[in-house]
Amino acid sequence: MKKARVLLKPSFLPCITRATTFFSSVSQKSSLSRQMETDPCGLERYCYDPVLQWDPQVEEYFSKAYGPDHFARISKALTRPSSYSCIRVNTVKTTSDAVIEKLTKILKDSEDGLKLAKSDGSSAISKCQIPGLEYVVFVNGSGPHRIEYDFGLENPPKEVLVSRKCAEAVLRGAQVYVPGVLACTAHVEVGDAVAVCVAMEQPGDEGDWSVNMTRGTTLQGLPTDPFYCERSGLYIGMGTAMLSRAGMFRVSHGVAVDLSNRVFRLPSFHSVLEGEIFLQNLPSIVAAHALDPQKGERILDMCAAPGGKTTAIAILMKDEGEIVAADRSHNKVLDVQKLSAEMGLTCITTCKLDALKSVCLPNTLNDLTTPVNGENSGSITSRSELSSNEEMASAASKGSEADKLCEENGSTEQPNGGDNVSQADMRKNKGRLRNGRGRTQSQGGRAGKSKGFPPNSFDRVLLDAPCSALGLRPRLFAGLETVISLRNHGRYQRKMFDQAVQLVRVGGILVYSTCTINPSENEAVVRYALDKYKFLSLAPQHPRIGGPGLVGRCEFPDGYVEEWLKPGEEEMVQKFDPSSELDTIGFFIAKFSVGSKD
Repeated sequence: MKKARVLLKPSFLPCITRATTFFSSVSQKSSLSRQMETDPCGLERYCYDPVLQWDPQVEEYFSKAYGPDHFARISKALTRPSSYSCIRVNTVKTTSDAVIEKLTKILKDSEDGLKLAKSDGSSAISKCQIPGLEYVVFVNGSGPHRIEYDFGLENPPKEVLVSRKCAEAVLRGAQVYVPGVLACTAHVEVGDAVAVCVAMEQPGDEGDWSVNMTRGTTLQGLPTDPFYCERSGLYIGMGTAMLSRAGMFRVSHGVAVDLSNRVFRLPSFHSVLEGEIFLQNLPSIVAAHALDPQKGERILDMCAAPGGKTTAIAILMKDEGEIVAADRSHNKVLDVQKLSAEMGLTCITTCKLDALKSVCLPNTLNDLTTPVNGENSGSITSRSELSSNEEMASAASKGSEADKLCEENGSTEQPNGGDNVSQADMRKNKGRLRNGRGRTQSQGGRAGKSKGFPPNSFDRVLLDAPCSALGLRPRLFAGLETVISLRNHGRYQRKMFDQAVQLVRVGGILVYSTCTINPSENEAVVRYALDKYKFLSLAPQHPRIGGPGLVGRCEFPDGYVEEWLKPGEEEMVQKFDPSSELDTIGFFIAKFSVGSKD
């Protein structure tokens, strides 16, 4: 019998195995069928596999420009962050080696769990090897990772639904903060494990895009939930709830979810080595190098905020010379001031100025003018404005003294025998006493207004123009841009270029850059500049690590023809492709030499 069992075993077991496999397969198919009946989105919803949505005409335009396959790769790359963080070292204060040593210790002691060694054994923190960029440090991240959401078919995970902009920040390494939370599963308590997913804009009946969800919506984890199928493939990680569901929608700030298990793992550098390092994309650093600033020169950064390129230029100049950083936003000018002070740079002067009004022609100058930021700034403002500002400050000072006197005396009358003061005015006065002066009257909180600069005022000008930003990563939505809006961006930038070219002296340099993949804002603007201003010529750039520009033209269905670069010009510009091996954002740089304007 024993021999018989041995003889039977080889032929019998496969039968059992096949039978077991068959019944297991039937069971799995039945389970899958039940799941598909209850969940039309399938079992692969809990993953990160977004598809970037474009306006159909925009998608057709970009497909013509880049080719369908190439544009598909660009779209895919845009939905993911770069695999590394690029850090610019402030060489005025420290060195790359010192920063690498400090970062290694900080990240090693952090709770982020960042591996400081790659799979090949090399360090995750390294110095850039491109000549001239030795002060740039790379910190490698990792991803995409497959997240185990640990759920059963009948027990889906608790979820926190966040806005798209919040998700894009989280993919870059940020935490999930309260303002970004839109919806949450019922009965979430502090310490619960939650899956974080993204609420994407959806097309409306009138062709618009919106989320159409009230903040505070309760999720059930069922196909009846709002945007249940639309959330499929948009899960960015698992984390721990730091607030209960009620707390997430009751408080106005704070961390809602500590996202410990992420699809992409990049370290956060918030408040790390402030003044010594600045987190900046590699192409932006290259744009500052393309300007090639020299010690003692006078340079204009036309759209300077938040100040990354401005401070990069100052460091390349060894903080010797003058950089005028202009922006039309008061708060953004203050941001540039803050960053400059933080990095210990003294050659930067700021002013509030609309780039479209940068040139102040001699015949329009008023006799009663005075510089805003020192005698040699060349930035013009009227004496009447300064007098008005002084009067406002004086009035505020007198008002504060009056408030104090009223407060001390407990009286509702003005100290100089004025009319009675209402209770509302009393509350306002107390508020002024408690909060101090407004930002425009506080020391260090005033952005000087400029009326522009005379032509030929600068040795070099950087025009990092406001753009459609279609090169920034990660990007989860692009449906709002239309062909018309892309053209309008280009028209707006041409107007700014018209201002910039007048401000550069003969023999000077003008650098134009954008963070978009849109040819209307890149190659088409260069074509416009070279055709209109014959004294401009494209100049070589160093270092050159980007790819060539687009050559040719594009004809639109409405008859509009857009001209791009001519053969031979494509190698004179730098175009950074998000899908290339450099793994950067989409970016464009053109450098012009200014010849005789006669």
